[in-house]
Amino acid sequence: MRMSVLGAGRVAHHLAKVLAKQHQVIDVYSRRLSSAQQLAQQVGANAITQVQALNPEIDLAIIAVSDQAIQSVISEVAPYLKDVLIVHTSGSTHLDVLSHIHPRAGVFYPLQTFSFESQIDWANTPLFIEAKHEQDQAQLLALADQISQRVYAYNSEQRLSLHLAAVFACNFSNSCFAMAKQVLDAQQVDFSLLYPLMRETTHKATQHDPKQVQTGPAIRGDQHILNMHQQMLMGAKREDLQQVYALMSQQIQQQQ
Repeated sequence: MRMSVLGAGRVAHHLAKVLAKQHQVIDVYSRRLSSAQQLAQQVGANAITQVQALNPEIDLAIIAVSDQAIQSVISEVAPYLKDVLIVHTSGSTHLDVLSHIHPRAGVFYPLQTFSFESQIDWANTPLFIEAKHEQDQAQLLALADQISQRVYAYNSEQRLSLHLAAVFACNFSNSCFAMAKQVLDAQQVDFSLLYPLMRETTHKATQHDPKQVQTGPAIRGDQHILNMHQQMLMGAKREDLQQVYALMSQQIQQQQ
């Protein structure tokens, strides 16, 4: 399959590299030439900064840009890729954002956290597929099956709920890790001492209903410990963490 990648960020970087193992990446488009060149060199593609330079003789165009940029990108490229299947990779963007502008529209969403430094286990990364037309969806499903062992045909509403849940499970939990590190750094305590606890917590959450394996002073109703922790944060002048602690403790208690 001949394809082009529109974007040169983290998602574009990883997706282009894995697709280039079995397919031909023709163009990498980015408004910044240096970004386009860096990715294009890795996948044997042309680096371009003008949509007019896109090769229209392709089977698939992948928009892998920030959510807020998707609409402007599809508006720019659609006139030059009239007969091409165009997809976005966003978990939080409805298919209609593309299909209102371009008839052959789809979604190719990997449920994963991406960084330039990390390698992606694509075989175990869930891929969520959606397309306006049945034939295009079949094509995307076949492509996804070449990459991952976990491929799902979900509609936009299902995918949007997944993205919301992913923010709680990934972004918010990582922010809690960062806050925990701040508490320990203030007392010169090694953050790595929490690693076994963090790993076990994550493991249990994947093996059981997380609500059923909740531990800690809030679920026990241990008001003495809750008050002590609040006073510690107050003494440290961390009103921000104090507010998070109170809100999270209240949420845990309401789960009973």
